[in-house]
Amino acid sequence: MQKTALLAERIREVFLHGTWIANTNYKAVLEATNWEQALRTQGALNSIAALTFHVNYYLAGLLSVFRGGKLEISDAFSFDMPPVSGQEEWTGMVAALLDNAGAFATTIEAMEDSSLDLPFVDPRYGTIARNIEGVIEHSYYHLGQIVLLTRLNQLP
Repeated sequence: MQKTALLAERIREVFLHGTWIANTNYKAVLEATNWEQALRTQGALNSIAALTFHVNYYLAGLLSVFRGGKLEISDAFSFDMPPVSGQEEWTGMVAALLDNAGAFATTIEAMEDSSLDLPFVDPRYGTIARNIEGVIEHSYYHLGQIVLLTRLNQLP
């Protein structure tokens, strides 16, 4: 199997259908979370909605680059989530994340393995492979936080 196909499958695992690493995935956790739970905060911790926005911000930004666009994301704006005032907006936010995850995986799968060693936009940002692996690691990190927040939300 090509390395790009393996990376694409790892993206699908963390976002869409896997249970190998975290025993769950974004789709399962977020679709079981309503908008009020998603916005609930626990002390100084980010909300589930804020983390969902944050992860999708980077996923969409890299996807844009892989589709030929410019790198237009900045850490400074990665938590600038627009207000969520109802279930419909929350459902849309989740759908956007899952759609971007599917498109991201498909885009990676279509790449040639040789492209993985090329610089990502600028050599200072590392290789394309490093950035894809970074998305996977970043996504699992925040999935763990979301799962913990889900459990905290269930406490009385």
